[in-house]
Amino acid sequence: MSWLPTNDPILGDVKSCNALDLVIVPRVRDLGDGFNVRRALPHGRRQMVGPFIFFDHFGPVQFIAGHGMDVRPHPHIGLATVSYLFDGSILHRDSEGNIQEIMPGAMNLMTAGRGIAHSERTPDMQRKNGQAMLGLQSWIALPADKEEMAPSFQHFDAATLPIIEDRNLRARVIAGSAFGATSPVTMVSDWFYVEVTAEAGVAVPLDATYEERAVYLVEGEVDIAGETFAAPQMLIFRPGDRITIKTAKKTRMMFLGGTAMEGPRHIWWNFVSSRKERIEAAKEDWKTGRFGPVPDETEFIPLPAK
Repeated sequence: MSWLPTNDPILGDVKSCNALDLVIVPRVRDLGDGFNVRRALPHGRRQMVGPFIFFDHFGPVQFIAGHGMDVRPHPHIGLATVSYLFDGSILHRDSEGNIQEIMPGAMNLMTAGRGIAHSERTPDMQRKNGQAMLGLQSWIALPADKEEMAPSFQHFDAATLPIIEDRNLRARVIAGSAFGATSPVTMVSDWFYVEVTAEAGVAVPLDATYEERAVYLVEGEVDIAGETFAAPQMLIFRPGDRITIKTAKKTRMMFLGGTAMEGPRHIWWNFVSSRKERIEAAKEDWKTGRFGPVPDETEFIPLPAK
């Protein structure tokens, strides 16, 4: 998706749980037609968790018949996007010729690398009938030596991703490894992404294997070391500690993180890079039409003035 990053206010450390480094309450933005976005990353005190450099929670929203989401073609460099839905569907088109309807529970990883353009729209049938939407949009920063790799797109249906079920807990491993299972998604750095749903009173372990880890609460409420946290919040943990998350209510949450990046990134509009001059070049490329066209699209989002 195409959003302008914001610097959210600092919301402070939580001192009563030593394993917690930062708690972020995402800022709510209405993008029109009741389409709400909650942005957790980037944050004033934390640019990334592992390679996760952007994290948006959109919906729940109900589109009436004849209406839908229309994110016109726009460019990316230096990152990979993950579109993950709980409800609704999105039609993805990109300048590499990929056309894919994104459905709930599926993994869709678009690696921009040296440059890609894409659009995201409500499919025709859902637009005609109306649909509810709820999901997450994440950006994964690429390692500095992979920022100029060839663009690509991977799609895995929900049925092809590993599912772990045990005593009122269900987890889908979207990327990386967790709960003894590994996703089939090919990655260029070490990161993980897992959807976890659990009934009230379930203790869920957060593996200490990954260097940087966070839990994003989509719905519900959890208890960590006697402290209660309710959705929507992102809980970022210190490295190395073994964490047990106990659900206080029926809860849906995302486990995410990975190895820390080798350095910070510059972010401007939809561009991410370790080099500021590369972002300037991408701005000029989009302004002058040097990105490839997106199939079946005639519109595009112009380069912002600032």
